[in-house]
Amino acid sequence: MTAIPVLDLRRRDVELAPDLGRAFRDIGFVALEHHGVPADVIRRLYQAANAFFDLPAIDKKKVARPRPEQNRGFIAYGEETLARLAGRQTPPDYKEIFSIGPFDLPDDTYYTGPAAYPSFAPNVWPAEPPDLQSAMRAYWHAVTALAHRTLGICARALDLPPDFFAAMTDRQISMLRLICYPPYAQAPADGQLRAGVHTDLNMLTFVHADSDVGGLEVRARDGSWIAPRASADSYVVNVGDILMRWTNDHWLSTPHRVANPPAGWNRRRISVPFFFQANYDTVVSCLPTGGPPKYPPVSVGAYRAERFARTSNQIVNP
Repeated sequence: MTAIPVLDLRRRDVELAPDLGRAFRDIGFVALEHHGVPADVIRRLYQAANAFFDLPAIDKKKVARPRPEQNRGFIAYGEETLARLAGRQTPPDYKEIFSIGPFDLPDDTYYTGPAAYPSFAPNVWPAEPPDLQSAMRAYWHAVTALAHRTLGICARALDLPPDFFAAMTDRQISMLRLICYPPYAQAPADGQLRAGVHTDLNMLTFVHADSDVGGLEVRARDGSWIAPRASADSYVVNVGDILMRWTNDHWLSTPHRVANPPAGWNRRRISVPFFFQANYDTVVSCLPTGGPPKYPPVSVGAYRAERFARTSNQIVNP
């Protein structure tokens, strides 16, 4: 496959299922058009994201990630190396991040007990910009609706009931990130990328971006790199490791990266990935998609904790 397939969500789910299944089998990525996330919700999010990343570093660090295992708050340049997800060592990714997880949680032990940590660790919100929190909350709700519809199409593509994943994602531990890729102040270090080659550890990732210059690239099976086109009316969606494991490798969690921009490029790029993940106590067992199971059962929480711990750097570069 030499291009990322594009699906129009104005079609019925039952019609989309074979095309989605084929794309996830052959490349692990698809672009979804006419997705239903309101344009105003997206616009407000980018405005708030740019305002946050415009703040002085000292102000952004007031909401720094509290602990390495918590994907919350501000993550500065030098604190993450995604290539470590695949066991590789490279210079740190050239980016900075603001991240949130689920919010407005019930006061019961599922969300507050020891097993809930760090999946339901509290979010860290900055005082400025004042509309960041409302913009991210509105976006979270809108893209979650898109994720649930996509999961229903996934189930149909796997010859499962459309609501197969519903009970395992009703208390999902997803993560929403605002990622700022600034212009390089100097030439990248040898082997340095905006985000190193990796696969995602969740179920499905929904990516919206404001530019495709120095953007996402997907590794095809022949080793070449495919660059999906960024569009205001499309999401690039990919299979994560959990869903690949669930389908017994019938669907691909494909390596991808964020490339460096051309030399001299002086504009920042904002990307908004939503990492949709199942409930932390969901046990993932291989579906009977052909052949013996390739993986033993594992809980989502245990898998996430082990994989994510690899990406955090202990020494922070200035």
